This record gives sequence, C-alpha cells and structure tokens, in this order.
Amino acid sequence: MPKVDVVDLNRKKVGELELADGVFGAEVKEHLHWEVVVAQRASKRRGTHSTKVRSAVSGGGKKPWKQKGTGRARAGSTRATQWVGGGKPFGPHPRDYSYRPTRKTRRAAICSALSLRARDKNLIVVDKFALDRVKTKEALAALGRLGVSSALVIDSADNRNLWLSARNLKGVKMLPVAGLNVEDILKYDNLVLTVESAKKVEEVLQK
Repeated sequence: MPKVDVVDLNRKKVGELELADGVFGAEVKEHLHWEVVVAQRASKRRGTHSTKVRSAVSGGGKKPWKQKGTGRARAGSTRATQWVGGGKPFGPHPRDYSYRPTRKTRRAAICSALSLRARDKNLIVVDKFALDRVKTKEALAALGRLGVSSALVIDSADNRNLWLSARNLKGVKMLPVAGLNVEDILKYDNLVLTVESAKKVEEVLQK
C-alpha cells in the first residue's frame, strides 16, 4: 500500500496514512479519463438549440407564380429552403446529449485520476481542515501554507466554515466525497484530502 504523509495546515508532518493500492496506487489509464470527462461534459450540454423547417416558418402560403410559361424555375412556396427567409434544412433540433459510461468504467477512471495525483506528488492529506470562523482570507492563508494555489479540496459538507470561506476563492473548489469526479480531479493542480475524506473515498470506491 502506498504511504503518504499526513500534515497539518502549516504543512508539518503529523503522521502517515496507508492508502489502498486499488484506489491510490492503480494503473493510470488516460483513455478512461478522456472517456469519462467527455461523458461529463456531454451531460452538461443543454441541447436546446433549434431551427425551423419550412413547415414551421410563417408565410409562403401562396404559390409565387404559375407552374408553367414564365421561363423561371417552378416554385411552390417562398418558404422553401433555397429562399431567403425560408426554412432551415437539416438544422439542429432539441436533443439530450447525455450518456453514462458503465459504473466499472467510472470507478476505474476516478481511481486512475487519484493515482495520477498520488504518483505526481500532487496529493496532500491533512489531519483536518478546521477554520475558527468563516473568513475567506483565512482559507486562502491556509492553502498558501500548504503550498497550493490551484486545488480541489475534498471534505465533509458539515465543515461549514471551510465551505463558506473557500467558495469564492479563485482556483479552488470544494466537494464532498459523493461529488468526487474525474474532470475536477484533473482540472486542478492539487488534490487536498482530509484523513476522514481519504478513508471515505476508499470505502466508496472499494465497494
């Protein structure tokens, strides 16, 4: 099992934590990162784009000229697709872009992303991330002492002081264990976990 140092908010070592091989020491598979992140982004698309076909465009009820004898091409409506103001041929219509990779794929991708952060020494485990009060400046100072400016912080949603203090920090995102996802792990340079959240992550991913 890989071991990591457990530090306090001053980045002083206060202990060690053994991490599960299957979660933080797995093989890094970048193709899984791509597959899951593409699915995540597809699911965020609203899909509300729409165009009007010729039957939906107003006007054009009268045949513009008679069928024969004018020397011009025959035409049945001024709302045909080749006319200015006509309908749009083959245009986009509302649709759902979302799809969901298998549970096995999603879990493997998260374990791969976590293992990448651990391998590259961009995983920081703190004993606890406790702030005395709701103060953005204190959260920023704590992250500065940890030596990070871009970080995904995973902690319990019950840690109200931290959540309210860090929510407006640029380059920092807070998530509960249940919200852990591949895109955010890869988006931020560092991953900060409390001991409690690290154990919870292992528990969830090893079910």
